[in-house]
Amino acid sequence: MADRTHQGDGEGIRTFPFPTELAVGGVGMQVGPMGTDHSWHVDAPLHRVHRIDFHVVMLFTEGPVRHMIDFAEYEASAGDLLWIRPGQVHRFSRTSQYRGTVLTMQPGFLPRATVEATGLYRYDLPPLLHPEPAQLAALQAGLDQLRREYEDTATLPLSLHTAVLRHTLTAFLLRLAHLAASSAESSREQADTTFTLFRDAVEQGFATNHSVSAYADALGYSRRTLVRAVGAATGETPKGFIDKRVVLEAKRLLAHTDLPIGRVGAAVGFPDAANFSKFFHLHTGVTPAAFRAELR
Repeated sequence: MADRTHQGDGEGIRTFPFPTELAVGGVGMQVGPMGTDHSWHVDAPLHRVHRIDFHVVMLFTEGPVRHMIDFAEYEASAGDLLWIRPGQVHRFSRTSQYRGTVLTMQPGFLPRATVEATGLYRYDLPPLLHPEPAQLAALQAGLDQLRREYEDTATLPLSLHTAVLRHTLTAFLLRLAHLAASSAESSREQADTTFTLFRDAVEQGFATNHSVSAYADALGYSRRTLVRAVGAATGETPKGFIDKRVVLEAKRLLAHTDLPIGRVGAAVGFPDAANFSKFFHLHTGVTPAAFRAELR
């Protein structure tokens, strides 16, 4: 779940390259435990907004952890993953305890076919992932195997060691990419379902109910869920959607009936005629009387 934060436009934000000098054997990836001493660079203030030019995948064993990615705050719990892609701006939280496993990967470490198959540059996919228990177990096993191969520099020459790492990393990323794509599809379906239920509820209740909170409570959603779903479907806020429906009905009644303006207002949920006139003028730029007069 993400909340937008108000930040600058990115001027002065430092970009850090993949820390090859910290990778075992100098290969184009790292995997190991998360901790407070982890750094991309000796001068990298991780609690400050910065940009990276490599991939980061964090699998958390504790939470909650709040982490900013592209000026949106995400809250991860134990068993969740965060996938940060090259070029994205992010910031570590001063107050969160980062515990789990972190994987970093340099662009170019994997061949193009693997990059395309794993959607490494699908910036439209959500960075915060919530795997089901079976998915989590498979991802954790894959990451553990990758870490064992990464740390084993004694049993294979470097060229074969690197090849094994690429294959093992590919297997992990294919699972991760499937989870990310499935999560995005599920979110879209959920948003569609949520919006449909909200739209139908508004259609039934707009004449008496203009409260977003009341609709959210009746449907069993949070206000934040409605905001996301309605925004995804219409580009509007829930309140804006309700108001638009009220205005439409008011226009219909003003155009097609001879009801007094006070009665029109009451029919769309405004028992006070003055409040109705203010509302209508705010949303149309004309008074109810002027709107009716223009049509006749």
